[in-house]
Amino acid sequence: MASLRRKRHSQYWYACYTLIDGSRVQRSTRETDRKKAQKTADAFEQVAQGQLTARQVQRVIAETFQRVTGDSLPSTSVQDYFEAWLARKKPETARSTYVFYRGKARLFLNWLGEHAATRELFTITSEDVVAFRTFEAARVSPSTVNHGLKVLRMIFEDAKRGGIIPDNPADVVRLMKRTGELSRRPFTILEIKRLLSVAADEWRSLILFGLYTGQRLGDLARLTWANIDFLHNEIRLDTSKTGRRQVIPLAPPLRKHIQALTGSDNPAQPLHPRAFASVAKRGAVGTLSRQFYEIMVKADLVAAKKHRASKTSAGRGGRRAISAISFHSFRHTATSLMKNAGVPAAVVQDIIGHESAAISASYTHIDDATKRIALAAMPDVL
Repeated sequence: MASLRRKRHSQYWYACYTLIDGSRVQRSTRETDRKKAQKTADAFEQVAQGQLTARQVQRVIAETFQRVTGDSLPSTSVQDYFEAWLARKKPETARSTYVFYRGKARLFLNWLGEHAATRELFTITSEDVVAFRTFEAARVSPSTVNHGLKVLRMIFEDAKRGGIIPDNPADVVRLMKRTGELSRRPFTILEIKRLLSVAADEWRSLILFGLYTGQRLGDLARLTWANIDFLHNEIRLDTSKTGRRQVIPLAPPLRKHIQALTGSDNPAQPLHPRAFASVAKRGAVGTLSRQFYEIMVKADLVAAKKHRASKTSAGRGGRRAISAISFHSFRHTATSLMKNAGVPAAVVQDIIGHESAAISASYTHIDDATKRIALAAMPDVL
């Protein structure tokens, strides 16, 4: 049983109790009444020795808080806080970013199950986050797991700054190593020609836009005729991911292609109507990414994915196989082709819209011919 003592110059009783490791501690009960102080001290000891369930601990803390302050303990469930955080983020971020945050947040809530609605946010521990990481790692790639962890870090850090929780439980959980994961690579010219030979008209156009602008699929799908300025020979667009204003000169082959498209007197008319409708309806590019994968299958660049589980395949419910090439590879392709051609790195970075030279460098793949020319230019010292 916990004991009480009075300290000189203090009006409150202090609880003296034993921790689970056997050490003794003293903590103010903030009570002047001895009976109330004893009740608080006993509660302290029960919690310290792990004699209560998490739910009982919550009740003890709430009762103690009410006795000490006269107010009810503010309650914030995991689900309530996550939903409130998402609501705050919605007007602050691009739609695609918000959809990404919402998907990752709800994965964690679904993993918690029905307890998410009632479990207090401060009860989430680093062990919970590790368990979630382990669960996700069994079904998705390390990169996808890490994306989820980063969103959890953001949410819990926000709660920490707001004084809702004392520590960020996700901050101490390490990201997964990406060992064995395929790195993205650029398309070769031959591969691009094979893609163009099997793609339907609208997809042929999107492929050309991807190659000659290096922009993301979602941003290209949202293009309208208002984004095309033939007078100044430019494409102007605002990227959905970063909100960056991009002004990209029209490459001669792309200008020729655009002029061959069926135009419209309405500047709001999309350049790629079916892709535009898909993105506008769903707010994400998942459907378009899957369609492009099927084009790569037709071009014999990747293997077809099985949709149903079998003895040799886990189907859609299994861990997603990562491809070294996707529509995003056109950003690698455009970056690499321009740098291999001797275009200054800063110019390439501005055209593609990379935020830093380091990011631009990660998209750069120098071809063998360029390396040979560079090495051949070195002096002979023999």
